[in-house]
Amino acid sequence: MKPIKLALWLLLAALTGVWLLADTFLPSPLSYFSFREVFVQYTGVMAIAVMSVAMLLAVRPVWMERPLHGLDKMYRLHKWLGISALVFAVLHWWWALGTKWMVGWGWLDRPQRRTRGAEVLSDLEHWLRSQRGLAELLGEWTFYAAAVLLILALIKWFPYRWFKQTHKWLAVAYLLLVYHSVVLLEFDYWSQAIAWVVTILMAAGSVSALLVLLGRVGRRRQVKGVIRSLCRYPGVHVIEGCIELEKGWPGHRPGQFAFPARYGWAPVLALPPLSPR
Repeated sequence: MKPIKLALWLLLAALTGVWLLADTFLPSPLSYFSFREVFVQYTGVMAIAVMSVAMLLAVRPVWMERPLHGLDKMYRLHKWLGISALVFAVLHWWWALGTKWMVGWGWLDRPQRRTRGAEVLSDLEHWLRSQRGLAELLGEWTFYAAAVLLILALIKWFPYRWFKQTHKWLAVAYLLLVYHSVVLLEFDYWSQAIAWVVTILMAAGSVSALLVLLGRVGRRRQVKGVIRSLCRYPGVHVIEGCIELEKGWPGHRPGQFAFPARYGWAPVLALPPLSPR
């Protein structure tokens, strides 16, 4: 199995396993609404977690290049994580809002609310509950915007110059979804491992989102070069290029590396550094 496929499935399996330590897909008593409650939590956790990893990959961390076998593979994993986040977000959105719509249409009968008596809430839990309305509203409309941006990123005929400008707005959407996730995460999860795993991922993703918005991605690792040739292969939708680099390229030796092309990925031959002028 390719490293990026292995990384993707291991991540999804690990996140699911940690979530299962805190909750279950078979609540008791099992009903549509009891399952909906846990499934909305599961899909929400998975969506923000994989989106956090995708956001981390967007800043091109050097330490992840070797295990993923190159920057091109890292970006491909970034793309698959984006697709996975979209799938989980759609499931989360439908089970959360679709159920309310089906109750309104008369397709489902709303269960009676459980009487909990007088609850003693901590200050933190009380504040989180007071934020639920705003978090749900922001989450819904941010989902619509993020879904459009993700779909545009997957459409090959969408012009790259527009893609470059619109794709970074996903960082703003991500930060809003972090707020949505923190407020609406099941409060009991905070005493479980899943909340801390997701918190670490969201913290890393938030820092990465800020770097993207501030234009700081790869700023310290830039090396100037001269494009010597470009060759497009329409049959396979890739571009092959040859770049002559100046001194400072952090590669181990002049050789082949990969660079992103709007039509796919292609190996690029890196010539020896330019001679001093």
